[in-house]
Amino acid sequence: MSSNIQVTTAQLTRLVGLPGAPTVVDVRIPDDVALDTRILPAADHRSHKNVADWARDYAGQSVVVVCQRGQKLSEGVAAWLRHEGVEAENLEGGFEAWRDAGGLLASTVKLPPRDVQRRTLWVTRSRPKVDRIACPWLIRRFIDPRAVFLFVTAAEVPDVADRFGATPFDIDGIFWSHRGERCTFDVMIEEFGLSSPALDRLAAIVRAADTARPDLAPEAPGFLAASLGLSRMYRDDLEQLDAGMLLYDAFYRWCRDATEETHNWPSGPKA
Repeated sequence: MSSNIQVTTAQLTRLVGLPGAPTVVDVRIPDDVALDTRILPAADHRSHKNVADWARDYAGQSVVVVCQRGQKLSEGVAAWLRHEGVEAENLEGGFEAWRDAGGLLASTVKLPPRDVQRRTLWVTRSRPKVDRIACPWLIRRFIDPRAVFLFVTAAEVPDVADRFGATPFDIDGIFWSHRGERCTFDVMIEEFGLSSPALDRLAAIVRAADTARPDLAPEAPGFLAASLGLSRMYRDDLEQLDAGMLLYDAFYRWCRDATEETHNWPSGPKA
């Protein structure tokens, strides 16, 4: 009988990257993190030592707690969270089980610093269409669910980044931008180590739509049409980003689970 206070790697894998995914809290000790600095997608690192101080930060959320082997640290933290009224489970087998099963892991090497509220801060050009919606979607679903995005005049992006401590993306001459035929979304998948069949397929669609190469993916024209339609519907860039998140959620889920499904109505005359 499966435990009602644990989630398996297979169960969590089905939830990662989706809008209803649980919050992942990584409580590995520094010595274990030093052995492998990668994190489960969108994981938030916390110390078990002061769980009483931060447990209520997760009020109203569904949480999966991860330690190195899924034993005392994650079980204890999950129990404390439940004491505070948080819906919490721990990952069976911990980080090692996830890694050994080939679970998606995000590299932290290029992860920007977080602000005092533990959020990453990003800035890019206003009036986003494709890449500047794709990148925030990837970050919020796989890196930092609370990430903040600032949309400003193109000429002001570097200075805003400097004055506000934000990380610029999708402008010329910076790290997080196009490289050759690859768009910024491709670069983020590579640098964060997030390559997977579903994300790679989505990246091909994004690249085709963003670089006017519809030959790269048959879905690109429709994807571009939807993206441009959203840009006409919303004057506020943040409202457009919120609406665009649903578009990317749908395409990601299709890339992951539904590429073989076809529509069969009308069914045609019976023989």
